Amino acid sequence: MVCRFVSGTEGYIDVLNDTSRGWIAGGWLAGGAVVVAGGVVAGAPLTLGVLELVLTACLVPPAVMFLIWRGAAAPTVAELLYAVDSNPEPKAGRS
Repeated sequence: MVCRFVSGTEGYIDVLNDTSRGWIAGGWLAGGAVVVAGGVVAGAPLTLGVLELVLTACLVPPAVMFLIWRGAAAPTVAELLYAVDSNPEPKAGRS
């Protein structure tokens, strides 16, 4: 589910919390296919240069997303501050 809204006093919106990289990349590629199909239907000339441009625009962003979007999320400021506050006090004689 991409977007969810609960009405009432506890209303909230979840955006892209349950979405995987595969869904985002697939949506991007489907959007590119719709643009190409719309261009063909509208009668735009589909030359080799235009095809290269559209393929680059459709394939590079998902590839960059797959390279960058790895591992666990970076810790938040609250998590860092909690980690510093929860460390035990240094023992006497050690600094």
